[in-house]
Amino acid sequence: MTLSSVDLGLPPWEIVGILTSGLALSSFALSGLYCTHQDMSPEYASILLGITNTVGAIPGIVGIPLTGYLLDTTHSWSISLFVPSIFFYLTGTIVWLAFASSKPPNFSKTD
Repeated sequence: MTLSSVDLGLPPWEIVGILTSGLALSSFALSGLYCTHQDMSPEYASILLGITNTVGAIPGIVGIPLTGYLLDTTHSWSISLFVPSIFFYLTGTIVWLAFASSKPPNFSKTD
């Protein structure tokens, strides 16, 4: 994503190739999307999936008006489209590195 937003003087087909490769590689992050909830808590996997899908839908709702606003304000596709994408990729990586754990949480009630 970063390489496709910088003007390197490349032909358009190479930029499309870089962008396509970046999006294809980002799909590796989705490989554990649905099985993670089952790993965390088999008992509450459906509730966890509902929560994460709801939170995940918010960027789709907010992103379109934000991109339109940035495009109208800056008149630049690279700023309005790529800069927020890079920001959220980096933010997601930092949050994951700070809070992710391989230890399953215990959601079950203990008496």
